[in-house]
Amino acid sequence: MTLPDTPASPTADRTFQVDLRGLVDLLSHHLYSSPRVYLRELLQNAVDALTARHSLEQGAPADAFGIRLYADGSVVRVEDDGVGLTEADVHTFLATIGRSSKRAEQIADQRADFIGQFGIGLLSCFLVADEIHVLSRSARTPDAPAVEWRGRGDGSYTVRTLPASTRPRPGTTVTLTPRADVGEWTRPAQVHALARHFGSLLRHPVTFDDGTAGPGGQGAPVNPEPAPWARGHATPGARSRALAAYGEEVFGFTPLDTIELDLPAVGLKGIACVLPEAVPAGRRHGHRVHVKGMLLSEQAEEILPDWAFFVRCVVDAESLRPTASRESLYEDDTLAAVRDALAERLRAWIARAAASDPELLGRFLQVHHLAVKSLAVHDDEIMRMLLPWLPFETTDGHATLDEFARTHRTVLVTSSVEEFRQVAAIASAAGLGVVNGGYTYDRQLVHRLPEIRPEVTVADLDPGTLTAHLDPVDRETELAASAYLAQARDALAVFDCDVALRTFQPASAPALLLDNREARHERTRSQLAREQQGGVWGDILGALRQEAPRAQLILNQLNPLVRTAVTIDEPELARTSAEALYGQAAMLSRRPLRPAESSLINRSFLDLLAHALRKDS
Repeated sequence: MTLPDTPASPTADRTFQVDLRGLVDLLSHHLYSSPRVYLRELLQNAVDALTARHSLEQGAPADAFGIRLYADGSVVRVEDDGVGLTEADVHTFLATIGRSSKRAEQIADQRADFIGQFGIGLLSCFLVADEIHVLSRSARTPDAPAVEWRGRGDGSYTVRTLPASTRPRPGTTVTLTPRADVGEWTRPAQVHALARHFGSLLRHPVTFDDGTAGPGGQGAPVNPEPAPWARGHATPGARSRALAAYGEEVFGFTPLDTIELDLPAVGLKGIACVLPEAVPAGRRHGHRVHVKGMLLSEQAEEILPDWAFFVRCVVDAESLRPTASRESLYEDDTLAAVRDALAERLRAWIARAAASDPELLGRFLQVHHLAVKSLAVHDDEIMRMLLPWLPFETTDGHATLDEFARTHRTVLVTSSVEEFRQVAAIASAAGLGVVNGGYTYDRQLVHRLPEIRPEVTVADLDPGTLTAHLDPVDRETELAASAYLAQARDALAVFDCDVALRTFQPASAPALLLDNREARHERTRSQLAREQQGGVWGDILGALRQEAPRAQLILNQLNPLVRTAVTIDEPELARTSAEALYGQAAMLSRRPLRPAESSLINRSFLDLLAHALRKDS
């Protein structure tokens, strides 16, 4: 089928029709985390207007212009002494969604001076009000009239000019009449709290009035003091105490120490507070980030690397870019450079503590050794500096590597926690120095000890190493026990376990099970290959097969129970006692038991109980 030719119709540019209510709903559910951001956006617009005013009147004192907040439960008002708007500005900016309210000719040259970058902030007011009233007068023209703009949630607006006397001074006043359903965000106490939350570090004076100040009243200051790092202090000690007090006020804990942060290249200042308690590895804390004094985020994880989870930061920066919601940071090269520079400041603090404050270093490592270990793995300088002072679990208890290496010139390290638990007591009695390498980073770090202590040798511990340090029994004892050992080997063959008789301390330990994870995995793979023989999976598993060392059950001839067991001449009782000794040694290793081992432990216990009852009867 063919379509009839139709004459071409002329095309014309058209404008998108914006459903303002739908857009506000989109902002509230997907861009902004909470309706409370309306006050931050109003404060931000006021600060940017003051910045533009100062660029016009560069000789004006820093506190010549300010911001005044008013909330009495029926209205919320934000008034500033900023650059103001002309009628043309109102038509161009307030009536165009998404365009910045800063003058177009300023954007190219001064955009970095403003907090706002996206021009949609005023719409956030529709989260708490159905109408926005703006009264403004431009500072650029001395006799400029006042301009009134009323925007409504249905997308309509009105603009009119008013006599200059309506607003005697340049600047802008934004008034909201809150809806009843958002009273929790517009009550006077809440508005004051939000103003302090978002604007406590703003560089312009901000005041709040709840209607009690009276005509001409100044209101309560929202940001009465500059940031603590910007204040003068009589002594370094007084400065340190002031920074720690600020960290406690912000985060609710007394810092172990405070680290002052200063990156002039991006205009960043602030502090890092060292947490007084350990946190789980990899758990990242949120940090408070201000941009030009305005709080951007309380949960900015991206400001520091993953390993720096032992601190929480408060920073104020000039050159970091906020995202469209202004609730997080835009990931760019600047942020990456800031993250690297702040990480270097933390490394420098650790180095300074190691060089000049061993007491502080000791308290820090006691709490945050895991964080330092994760850093030392990738940072040779920190590794060389701090590795000897890091605590590890050893056969001498928890000790630093420096203390441990003084006693043991040969340091053995296990590959897992369960292997360490298997051998710790026996190795300690034998005089061997073993470090638990089963925890994150530990084995990797212990193997680097010779780089700092060349006189120390580090080697992995394997069952053969420990067996070589156990004393053999004399030949007559070995021959007398040979029949029992043969019965025991036959009983434990299902677990690929050999049985040997040795003497070792402590004498209270009847048996030692030497095994490792890799050997168990290899035996499991071999068993699966036998079960799948002839199939595709059997061929694959067979190709992967390696010769795995067998497990070893070492019986202790010094133990009275073992000396009695090796004299048993009843075959079934000998097998049962060997199974019981194996089960007890497996449980002492604290590794997960296989189903067959759990069954063996239950069966051997019941068999021994039955034998004891028969003997008594």
